[in-house]
Amino acid sequence: MENIDEIRYREAQNRVKKIKGFYTHLIVYVVINTIIIVANYQELPAGESLRLQHFSLFFFWGIGLVAHGLTVFLPTFILGKDWEERKIKQLMEREKNNRWE
Repeated sequence: MENIDEIRYREAQNRVKKIKGFYTHLIVYVVINTIIIVANYQELPAGESLRLQHFSLFFFWGIGLVAHGLTVFLPTFILGKDWEERKIKQLMEREKNNRWE
């Protein structure tokens, strides 16, 4: 059986990977959309401004980015730090009780 410190270390390691993945996604989002908006702006005819259609990728990808952020940060915000551990113990206890019945 694994030591509790090892389990917590692995859980923290996984959490850091998820957070790092979100920040990488955010950086790519900002860089790519900046490049696209600058390119679209440079290709505009004189006197014309950017329209809503120029921001569609920015908007829809932004929805995906928000969803990614929610999956990374929301569970601990709403459910608390130890929710998963408590739920696992609860399910294990329930399984243990059901075996003997």
